[in-house]
Amino acid sequence: MRGGPSVLGIVLAGGEGKRLMPLTADRAKPAVTFGGTYRLVDFVLSNLVNADILRICVLTQYKSHSLDRHVTTTWRMSSLLGNYVTPVPAQQRLGPHWYLGSADAILQSLNLVHDEQPDYIAVFGADHVYRMDPRQMLQQHIENGAGVTVAGIRVPRAEASSFGIITPASDGVQVDSFLEKPADPPGLPGDPGRVYASMGNYLFTTKVLVDALHRDAEDENSVHDMGGSILPMLTERGAAQVYDFTENHVPGETPAEHGYWRDVGTLDSYYDAHMDLISPQPAFNLDNRRWPIYTHSTQLPPARFVAGGIAGESIVSPGCVIRGQVTRSVLSPGVVISEGAVVQGSVLHDNVRIGRGAVVRNAILDKNVDVPPGATIGVNPERDAALYTVSKNGIIALGKGQVVA
Repeated sequence: MRGGPSVLGIVLAGGEGKRLMPLTADRAKPAVTFGGTYRLVDFVLSNLVNADILRICVLTQYKSHSLDRHVTTTWRMSSLLGNYVTPVPAQQRLGPHWYLGSADAILQSLNLVHDEQPDYIAVFGADHVYRMDPRQMLQQHIENGAGVTVAGIRVPRAEASSFGIITPASDGVQVDSFLEKPADPPGLPGDPGRVYASMGNYLFTTKVLVDALHRDAEDENSVHDMGGSILPMLTERGAAQVYDFTENHVPGETPAEHGYWRDVGTLDSYYDAHMDLISPQPAFNLDNRRWPIYTHSTQLPPARFVAGGIAGESIVSPGCVIRGQVTRSVLSPGVVISEGAVVQGSVLHDNVRIGRGAVVRNAILDKNVDVPPGATIGVNPERDAALYTVSKNGIIALGKGQVVA
C-alpha cells in the first residue's frame, strides 16, 4: 500500500480438495468454477486487490495447471508499479520433498518474503466465497501490536469439527486457545450453541511469522500446518489475536449479505452457495460494483433464448443457448439446453449440453458433460447412486466429460 505499511499477500492454493470430488479430479480446488464465470481463487484475489494489496504469491502444488493458467492469463497487474499476482509451484527448495503442510509451503517459499521485505504478510486461503476488506483487519493488527491476527466467524457448535476453533479471552480479542477441528469444543460465553471458527485468513508481522516457521521446522512431531501448528504455537506465546469478521464492512454490500462467508469444501456446501446466488434477495450478490469480483471474460456472444426457451431465478452466462426450461440454476459459458429439456436446481459448468427432452434436477455437471436426448439425472435416486457421485444431501455430481447413460 503506497505511503503505508508494505504487505505481501500469500494465497495458499495447494490443497487436493478430496471432499469436492469429482470436481477436483482434474484440477486444484481453487480452480473449480463458481457462479458461472468465476474460479474460487478469484474471490480471495479480488479481496486482496480491492484492498490495495497488489503483490501476491499463489502457492500451488496439486493438479495446478488450470489454476496456473487462470492466474497468469487473468491476474495481470501493473509491472510498471512493481505489482504482480504470480503462481508459485512447489520447488523442493529445502530438500527432496513436496510441501508437508501449509506452514511448510510458506517455509519453502521464504525467498519470496526475503525478496520483498514486507512489514506484514497476509496469508489467506484460496477456496472460500466471501467479500472482505483486509485493510480493516490490518488496522486492528497494527493498533494492537499482535504477532498474528486470525479472522474469526461464528458458526454452530455442531460444525466445529470442520474448522480451526478459536477461544477468545475475556477481552474478546486475545486468543486463549486454538484447536484444529476439535470434536467437542466449548461454546462462546453467552452463546453456548456457537463457536468462533477460523476463516483461514491470517495477518502476520513478518518477523513473527518467519521465526515461527523456523521453530516449527525443527519440531519433528509437528504437522507443519498453519492451523494445526503455527497458530497454537503463537497462541501459547500470547501473540495471537482474533478479528471478528462481523466487524468488517465492504463498500456496496447490502445488510442481507453482510458477514457472508462460505467454506465450499464439500459438494453440498458448494451447491448451497450457488443457491445463495439465485435467491430473490441473494445472500451473496455478485453485482457489487464498488467491491467487484474479478475474473477472465471469455469472448463469447450474449446468451440466447430461442424456440420458446425460458429461464427463471437463474444465472445464465455468455454463449449459452436456451431452447428448453431452466429454473433455479447456474449456467456457465457455452451451455446448450435443447428443446423440451428441463433443468431444475442445478449447476452446469462450461459447454455442458442437455439433449432434447432430457431432465436434470439437483445436479452439478462439470464441463463438457453431454446429456443425451431423453436421459434423466436426479429423477431415479437408486439409478443415480449406482452411476454417479451422490452427496450426503442427495446432490448428483458428474465429473469433467463424464459419460451419461
